[in-house]
Amino acid sequence: MAVRPHSWIQAAVSADGRMELSGAGVQFHCGPVGTAMWIALCQRDWQLDAAAVLLAGYWHIDLANTRADLEIWVTELWDAGLLAYHE
Repeated sequence: MAVRPHSWIQAAVSADGRMELSGAGVQFHCGPVGTAMWIALCQRDWQLDAAAVLLAGYWHIDLANTRADLEIWVTELWDAGLLAYHE
């Protein structure tokens, strides 16, 4: 089952690449890597495999490791209450 951000999530990216996700009393801060992962997921319709291919290509790193890092980060977003199941 796929996940997506709740519709009430607001994303604000600062000049240094850090991002704040907020809404409904929730705040989540991340650095430039998390920001890049968020953007890649948004660009690839929250398909982890497609986002991992995009990031691994940009960063010139191993695809399997990139996918694993995305899974961990999406779990952190889920645990923070920012994501919901999407069918």
